Amino acid sequence: MPLMDVRDTQLVLIDFQARLMPAIDRAEAVLANAGRLLQAARLLGVRAVTTEQSPAKLGRTVPELGDVGAVLAKTSFDACAEPAFLDAVAGDHELVVAGCEAHVCVLQTVLTLLAHRRRVVIVRDAVGSRRPESHEAALARMAAHGADIVTTEMVLFEWLRTADHPQFRAVSTLIR
Repeated sequence: MPLMDVRDTQLVLIDFQARLMPAIDRAEAVLANAGRLLQAARLLGVRAVTTEQSPAKLGRTVPELGDVGAVLAKTSFDACAEPAFLDAVAGDHELVVAGCEAHVCVLQTVLTLLAHRRRVVIVRDAVGSRRPESHEAALARMAAHGADIVTTEMVLFEWLRTADHPQFRAVSTLIR
């Protein structure tokens, strides 16, 4: 189904880490959008999984995201190389992905998920890289391999589907 279904979705947050974020182009906007996704996921009952790349070197997940729940540490750029990650995303639900860096860890993880025939949705305004051209090249490559490219607002309103949703007001205030 082309529309995202809140009942059949999992949010994946990749490497929003303290020592990495200062180097990311448009980091403030990327983090704000990731935070919106995470808050909406909590309000709507969407499960989330968070990864950290070599946290001893790159630091922990930034406090701006708040409580991200359980965090999976990894050393491989491709989170799929970590059995705990594959266990955390097991199933046939779609995966809504945000993270850093678009052209390294996000790209490698997404390409492997796509190779495993998973439906992957990349939230372009919640994905960052140090350089804009790396960000755009990664988005193009992921799209070419079958990932859907969306925005934060697209995710939130598809998860809601209707202004009659009981969480409409709470979720819609996240984008104002």
